[in-house]
Amino acid sequence: MKFHNAIVIGGGLAGLRAAVALNQMNVNVGVISKVHPLRSHSIEAQGGINASLGNHVRGGHDDYKKHAFDTIKGSDYLADQKAATRLTQNAVECIIEMEHWGCPFSRTEDGKIAQRPFGGAGFPRTCYASDKTGHVLLHTLYEQVAKFEYHSEREQIKIYNEWFVTSVVIIDGVCQGVIAMNIATGELEEFRADAVIFATGGAGRIYGKTTNALINSGYGMAIPFHAGIPLKDMEFIQFHPTTLYGTNILMTEGCRGEGGFLENNKGERFLAFYDDSKKAMEVAPRDIVSRNITKEILAGRGFEDSYVHLDLRHLGERRIMERLPEIRNLSINFAGVDPVHELIPIQPGQHYTMGGIDTNINAETRALGLYAAGECACVSVHGANRLGGNSLLETTVYGKIAGESAGEYILSGGPAKRDENIMKDSLKKDEDKINELLQSSGSEKIADIKKELNDVMDSNVGIFREGKSLADALDKVRELKHRFKNLKVTNKERNLNQELINKMELQGNLDVAEVIVMGALAREESRGSQARTDFPKRNDESWLKHTLAYCTPDGFKLEYSEVDVSIYEPKERKY
Repeated sequence: MKFHNAIVIGGGLAGLRAAVALNQMNVNVGVISKVHPLRSHSIEAQGGINASLGNHVRGGHDDYKKHAFDTIKGSDYLADQKAATRLTQNAVECIIEMEHWGCPFSRTEDGKIAQRPFGGAGFPRTCYASDKTGHVLLHTLYEQVAKFEYHSEREQIKIYNEWFVTSVVIIDGVCQGVIAMNIATGELEEFRADAVIFATGGAGRIYGKTTNALINSGYGMAIPFHAGIPLKDMEFIQFHPTTLYGTNILMTEGCRGEGGFLENNKGERFLAFYDDSKKAMEVAPRDIVSRNITKEILAGRGFEDSYVHLDLRHLGERRIMERLPEIRNLSINFAGVDPVHELIPIQPGQHYTMGGIDTNINAETRALGLYAAGECACVSVHGANRLGGNSLLETTVYGKIAGESAGEYILSGGPAKRDENIMKDSLKKDEDKINELLQSSGSEKIADIKKELNDVMDSNVGIFREGKSLADALDKVRELKHRFKNLKVTNKERNLNQELINKMELQGNLDVAEVIVMGALAREESRGSQARTDFPKRNDESWLKHTLAYCTPDGFKLEYSEVDVSIYEPKERKY
């Protein structure tokens, strides 16, 4: 048995920022990560992080209220408005803090943090470090954590690399800790804690065409869900407009923020032909640009009926090498084109999960002592569509809030009681489950079920959705869940058994996918990233509400809750 006052699950930006906040409150914290923190998916974020610094005169004066309004409008008015305002109000402090910790942001000629335009904003608001912003932010935060893990007499932070959480233990509505497996040995162990923070990232690998890393399975969302914590607004899946054709590697929104063009097979900047993008063009919100690219392809104005072109040539080699060097490397290495001289083939791809573990504005879940932050959580700052540059901001702002909320709970006394036996019972239950998985000798293969899940999510639960295809997808996911019971595991060993981990994650994939499809089918409207061809209009009268999915003994159930619209009245989204 291991004990820490707080346990953070996930070593990306949200998890590390929560750990730093706890450490600043002199709370002992353990960070459990299935990969080394510097291999977390946060490192793949390219384009930037939003804050109303106002370091560029162009566009006029910026402030947190304008940032909040853009965030709420971009969310198609499904964001909780106080949560979104808290996000933007804390943004400037967050950036300055990261700068003081040594984050190497790109600079203006007079030495200020450089900012560039991103979709849905009327200002150059996105701070960046060329096109490696997530990389430098993660390294900066890891340095802060490592300082206290390796060079402090207090030993306030301990990182458990390559451990895999199998369950969270909640008794009578109070979190007691988690059960986790040492991947190297296959042994399970109790991690008891006064508070637990989930910061495990998104669920992109439920889809096939995704920018997400292989580790973004969504299993971190499934663990609290199985323990009775609802998932919120899971039907809202963001598709990034520009992913590299063939691999779906991200081509940052910074490409368009720097002035890149999108062109069809006639060489036309086709966004001018659509009412919702003709004003903002390439820096319209992501849901709008993704849909209009797809419309061009479906109308036969794409290439090979699959992609359009991203044109950076007019930016010139010097600017590309200064602002977008990684984009050039990726284009050359994975598409065989040099954007200095050639067009980049791009198509929309799954990118972000707006929904997640239901939390309030303080990152608290419905279980005492259990918190969530980052992409795995849904405090609802993104609503139906996230603005580019707000995801990195959410990880750092709400990662800090989660750490501070957990710290306050711990310092006030933590849980009123601890049940030693429930942890042992949970360990025994997970041990039995793993033994059962290892002993399975059915005929189904993990790869086959995963491929079929990816295919049906890509084809039926993508940018455009329709009732019949969603119903077919729901049937298919439930069929795959039935076939999962007949899976075969060939590796019967416990140590370094990636096949076993893949099987556990696949079960979470299937459950989270079912929730996504159930929510999309039930929501009979179009809002943000949910574009129903059979219900093409937004319907505030019936659907201005959050979707809550519960795991019950009788199956998954949907309920609904109110959206906070206390600051801005929902209006038609115009750009």
